[in-house]
Amino acid sequence: MKIALLSYSTKPRGGVVHTLALAEALAALGEDVTVWTLGRGGDAGFFRPVDPAVRLRIVPFPDGPPDETVGARILRSIDTLGAAFEPFAASYDIVHAQDCISANAVGGRCVRTVHHIDHFTTPELAACHERAIVEPEAHICVSRSVAEELAAGWGLKPAVIPNGVAYERFTATDPAARADWRARLGRYVLTVGGIEPRKGSLDLLEAYALLCAAHPDVRLVIAGGETLFDYRDYRARWERRAAELGVEPVVLGQVADEELPSLVAAAGAFAFPSVKEGFGLAAMEALAAGVPLVVRELPVLREVFGPAARFASTPQALAAALDSALTFDDPARRTAGRALAARHTWAQAALRHVEFYDSLRARTPTHL
Repeated sequence: MKIALLSYSTKPRGGVVHTLALAEALAALGEDVTVWTLGRGGDAGFFRPVDPAVRLRIVPFPDGPPDETVGARILRSIDTLGAAFEPFAASYDIVHAQDCISANAVGGRCVRTVHHIDHFTTPELAACHERAIVEPEAHICVSRSVAEELAAGWGLKPAVIPNGVAYERFTATDPAARADWRARLGRYVLTVGGIEPRKGSLDLLEAYALLCAAHPDVRLVIAGGETLFDYRDYRARWERRAAELGVEPVVLGQVADEELPSLVAAAGAFAFPSVKEGFGLAAMEALAAGVPLVVRELPVLREVFGPAARFASTPQALAAALDSALTFDDPARRTAGRALAARHTWAQAALRHVEFYDSLRARTPTHL
């Protein structure tokens, strides 16, 4: 089966991590897989090496004018990816878009994975998001909770195929690498995903200020954060609030892919206070590393993590949960977390995708 998986970036965002891991697992099953994406800022490759069994088509996407708005950049992204892909579309048995940009770029005859549902105020983004839900001919969600949102809001019946996790990569990290991070950062709470509204960054900042009263030696470390969207105003609010609270989190930005597992494994706790998620891949990686996990009280995160995580819905509750995670060793919860992560394999996810693709091809004579 000839499969095109489409993403929007080469950077390590959750949807891109998902796309590459799924592509490699599908290729390991013998499928013919090509990943299409946009190369922003001169990128000619992904943030990590990709199995050579997977073909890559990285479409150059030059920077726009200095005054380009987020909406204009999104529309230009759609047009650029769509124009590059269109001559090849008919050669694929399955066209599978992983985000709203790529779904808009290829039009309605595709499979769409809806990782989570956003609520945009920028008109171009709102329209892009809506089209990417209503136009595709088939849908996949990575959790039952998001599938239920699609059913309630749009009357759709998506398949549910959870993410995998690179379990061995996070459970068997180098002790020397972990020690290096601890020597550099001390004792720390880690979050991955950058500083942005969806990640609940302001709530985590408030929680950290409260946590410092009981754990003045603990640092808040923030990794990642590559995004298409303009969160400068939110980041400025976050920085002003940090100054008002008298706290100084460590903002690492993008961490090299080979260094991320040891950074996660060396943490005293992992904070995941997102207000919108579809699965929580970074949090599942923390469980694989045996790190205590504190997440936002959301139906989707209850579904995915259950007894393996601590849950909180306010900054005060986040601080209390992080205090508990840092103070009390909980071998049973850690064992449950590692067992949960181990059950989520990319090989199993790929098998379920192939079954889903086959079911579509059986009822549709042309490619999707």
